[in-house]
Amino acid sequence: MSEQVEAATGSRLAFVDALKALASQLIVLHHLAFYGPLSDHAYPLLPALLSWLSQDARIAVQAFLVIGGFLAARSLAPDGELRSGRPLALLWQRYLKLVTPYLAAVLLAVVCVAIARELMTHDSLPGEATVPQLVAHALLLQSILGFEGLSAGVWYIAIDFQLFAIFLGLLWLARRLGRAQRRVIVLGTVLVTALALLSLYYFNRHAEWDVYGFYFFGAYALGVLTYWANKPQRSRFWPLLIVLPVFVALCVDYRSRIAVALLVALALGVAQRQGFLATWPRSRLMAGLGQVSYALFLVHFPVCMVVNGLFARFAPPDPLLNLAGMVVAWLSSLLAGAFFYRLVEGRGRHPPWRPGLVVNGVSDKSAATLRRTGQSS
Repeated sequence: MSEQVEAATGSRLAFVDALKALASQLIVLHHLAFYGPLSDHAYPLLPALLSWLSQDARIAVQAFLVIGGFLAARSLAPDGELRSGRPLALLWQRYLKLVTPYLAAVLLAVVCVAIARELMTHDSLPGEATVPQLVAHALLLQSILGFEGLSAGVWYIAIDFQLFAIFLGLLWLARRLGRAQRRVIVLGTVLVTALALLSLYYFNRHAEWDVYGFYFFGAYALGVLTYWANKPQRSRFWPLLIVLPVFVALCVDYRSRIAVALLVALALGVAQRQGFLATWPRSRLMAGLGQVSYALFLVHFPVCMVVNGLFARFAPPDPLLNLAGMVVAWLSSLLAGAFFYRLVEGRGRHPPWRPGLVVNGVSDKSAATLRRTGQSS
């Protein structure tokens, strides 16, 4: 990261926001194409596009994995050493930050799916929620315990928390074992790299591991190592040490998800090296969409299901009309995401459409606290 970006920690990272904005839109469109009767009826009009959205657009989640690791490194250990001496407090903060809006969105999904179930019958609708299922969701254990997700994409929230916990645990272990600062940094880098390689060459190649963070840690660690390797004092040779083992892993077993994760990491590295991570693109729309991306991720599925149900009940199965319904569902999701951010996730923060007033979702007033405690965005 350039000195300009290091000095700009009081503002959002424009390039990261743009990546979040694009990835979140692809996720919404993927779910619109994959779930509900609207896409079934609209398919004859745009078969190639809807097929790609329903099958391949989900790979955009890799961008969030890489960005998550990148921002975690930036806030927890920008120099490679864990800043905070209270890892459990950091983990609890992360849990609350994720789960508070997440549980509100789960409850919203339960209500919206119940409404959609009255309007239509479709296999994309989750079953009725049970108390054990809700408890498992609150503990972020629904996939591990074998419960059906109450909304599309809720698996990712659990994985995000696992990845943060794993990374934090590795940093804490390095700090305990290393003692001297230089040794702590080297040991932390070695531990993260070793687990990343284990993920790329083993866990990520076996689908039975996909309910655990180890399966995704290779992509997450790409973000972490990219941030560390592209610090201004680092040689330009360091990023090659990241690319080569990933390239070999793709030669051993090609996975498009890992290839996309590598491309996102390279893009972040270039932006960091060239100094435009915080300054480009200058787009209020991208900044706003990036800031509300988590809220949009949480609420778009229940909104889309209600719109699907309304069109299934009151509209004929005309392809053009149902394609218009998909557009209505998409726009409704964007509006719902912005409102959810204001009312729930971003309550008490600045309005989401005014970039430059927050640090990855934390107001300027608390930015100094974030930098002291190492709270991840």
